[in-house]
Amino acid sequence: MAKNINKLNDAWIASGQKVTDLDAKISAAVLDDGFDEQSFKNLKEERDNEASRRDAIKSQLGVERQAQEVANMSDEDVTPLDDNEKSIKDKFVKDFKAMIKGDPAMNMVTSSTDESGNQVGLTIPQDIQTAIHALMRQYDSLQQYVNVESVTTPTGSRVFEKWTDVTPLANLDDESAKIGDNDDPQLTLIKYAIKRYAGITTATNTLLKDTADNILAWLSSWIAKKVVVTRNAAIIAAMNAVPTKPTLASFDDIKDLENTSVDPAIKGTSFFITNTSGFAQLAKVKDAQGRYLMQPSVTTPEVYMIGGKQIIEIGDRWLPNAGTKAAPVYPLYFGDLKQAVTLFDREMMSLYTTDVGAGAFEQDLTKIRVIDRFDVESTDSEAFVAGSFTKIADQLAQAAAPKA
Repeated sequence: MAKNINKLNDAWIASGQKVTDLDAKISAAVLDDGFDEQSFKNLKEERDNEASRRDAIKSQLGVERQAQEVANMSDEDVTPLDDNEKSIKDKFVKDFKAMIKGDPAMNMVTSSTDESGNQVGLTIPQDIQTAIHALMRQYDSLQQYVNVESVTTPTGSRVFEKWTDVTPLANLDDESAKIGDNDDPQLTLIKYAIKRYAGITTATNTLLKDTADNILAWLSSWIAKKVVVTRNAAIIAAMNAVPTKPTLASFDDIKDLENTSVDPAIKGTSFFITNTSGFAQLAKVKDAQGRYLMQPSVTTPEVYMIGGKQIIEIGDRWLPNAGTKAAPVYPLYFGDLKQAVTLFDREMMSLYTTDVGAGAFEQDLTKIRVIDRFDVESTDSEAFVAGSFTKIADQLAQAAAPKA
């Protein structure tokens, strides 16, 4: 672990120096009388990319250092919880430790079953779930872009009205005219059935010696990562279930996607979504005048737009490419995802441990299982379009009009 930390530290320092050198080159470029716009843009893109890499290395370095500190802790380093502490977080940690140790009295108090008779184990309190969901945003969670509805039952249904079904009210020319019935729209019944998603990790004895804050940080980080990957996969499946799946190949194809793919009523709330690989490809596409397809927002330069619509970048690990590594197919979605997809959140995350099953007995380990309960359903397939591309060609330059 120490060797890896040293490598990360050296890489962080080297990357930071590279960013400093590129900043100096950019400053020199803007002061040069022979200023070249393309060279400046290339330098700035290289600097921004290196800065992102520097920050990513620093983040991982912090994770590695924290893990090493926990591994090196001795019994003297650990401050036990005060028996008089009554906060929800401390009680949760106490129950969690007791569950790992196999305390039968504590397990009897905290274990329960859900509506289907499945053993729940230690239910994660709402305030800790809130902290987990806040952490999820750091991992490019697609959940923040869809409609999320908290539910208290394992099954249910909702009625949705599509934008395209909305009709105007009748015009009454006469004050005494009779008000007629509306043309009732075609309503769509969406049924949900909460599913259980689970994962298992291995706990070491070091974990039990850790402080309450560190245990919560470890649990929250682990659960958040698992939940993001799980929910992203379910959301992507719903996103890809739309009937229209255009293959994009040119600058004009993307403009058509923006201008004609969704109903004008929701165009104002629509946006693009792609992953980091797709973002990098789109960043190079130019129009007929040599201007880039993606332009920074006037008010927020770090936010990029296509035709006035924001393009949201999701990391490749959270929104993967299709195709193969040698021939990737990049995703490019457009529409209003909150209209298109709803996540029904059961809000009943739970933990359960065993030192017997899942191979724990043979290896003298403790296994921790987390269960998340939710369902994702497509609610309006016309509000979102799932496009894809391998390469986007620049817009062809317009030939100059012949002189008279």
